[in-house]
Amino acid sequence: QVQLVESGGGLVQAGGSLRLSCAASGRAFSSYTMGWFRPAPGKEREFVAAVSWSGANTYYADSVKGRFTISRDNAKNTVYLRMNSPEPEDTAVYYCAATTQLDYSDYAVYNYWGQGTQVTVSP
Repeated sequence: QVQLVESGGGLVQAGGSLRLSCAASGRAFSSYTMGWFRPAPGKEREFVAAVSWSGANTYYADSVKGRFTISRDNAKNTVYLRMNSPEPEDTAVYYCAATTQLDYSDYAVYNYWGQGTQVTVSP
């Protein structure tokens, strides 16, 4: 079992910066691929970014590539999402999630979810 708690959301101006955190408790955090998702029209959860268990590999949706950075600190059981130059279209509730599966972009393979943190980007 893994419990996930997101924090760091809030109101940010377009072009600014924001860092989301996801603190994990439970066993074997370092064995999970960690992902960030958000709702999107026509989708329950849209893939945003993911990081492999070691942190060596990162993956991004095209819409955030070059602007967002995902990272993790296994010593602190925490995964981060740095949002640089956010746009109003990035406004959403952001969820972190954990999976042992390889298909990191499919929300259905994630076993554990946080409660979400709201990010609002003003023009």
